Amino acid sequence: MDQYRYFLHLAFDGSRFHGWQRQPNDATVQQTLEEAMTLLMRTPVVLTGAGRTDAGVHAADFYAHFDLDQPIDKPEREKLVFKLNRFLGGDIAISEILPVAVQAHARFSAISRTYRYSIAREKNPFRRDYTHYFYGTIDDSLMNQGAALIMCYEDFTSFSKVDTDTKTNICRISAAKWTTEGSELVFTITADRFLRNMVRAIVGTLLELGTGKISLPGLKGIIEGNNRSDAGDSAPAKGLSLVRIVYPGEIFLGERVNG
Repeated sequence: MDQYRYFLHLAFDGSRFHGWQRQPNDATVQQTLEEAMTLLMRTPVVLTGAGRTDAGVHAADFYAHFDLDQPIDKPEREKLVFKLNRFLGGDIAISEILPVAVQAHARFSAISRTYRYSIAREKNPFRRDYTHYFYGTIDDSLMNQGAALIMCYEDFTSFSKVDTDTKTNICRISAAKWTTEGSELVFTITADRFLRNMVRAIVGTLLELGTGKISLPGLKGIIEGNNRSDAGDSAPAKGLSLVRIVYPGEIFLGERVNG
């Protein structure tokens, strides 16, 4: 029997979800989408996401793939996107459904991912679910030196949750930088892959550097020590957003709806 694979392109506000992946007793993005698609398409739909996001983490750019026994043409896909967006609550938005090569994989085919972590330097009730409010002096220049140091390494055991099912803790970071955007301090990091909790652990450790709790040599020792307990606490989930995932162009079949 022929199978047809599609990428679901979406964004979600993670505030009210317990992450992407299904959980026994908590609402997740995967469960919400699978139930909605199964109902509207009248066939069981199983989604494989681009990665696991922690509870409270947001995504402006996220993909999941699913398989069907019958193809759906472009008008049908556009109609399904419209129906899903009407059916789903305001926390999830579907932008397009894309036909892809049958071997394409939402997680393993990705070339790179980019995350942003936003720290509020002024209290803002309209950004409270999307930033970590931090009071006190922060040396962002020193934190950028720390970000540059982190880019020199590939083993990020010190910033990974323990007892995960990953086979390697090697990640190749291609960009890592702090910038000021209005009253917010934003950390942007791009890599070929990320470990569970890695970005939040890096941000928490760089905040310790920026507030004088550790030094640059201390940061170097933390990275090389490969011990999660030596690094800083994980920054709160609500300040983290997955903002871009890049895939090889050749996995997409036909024209993309949103370019």
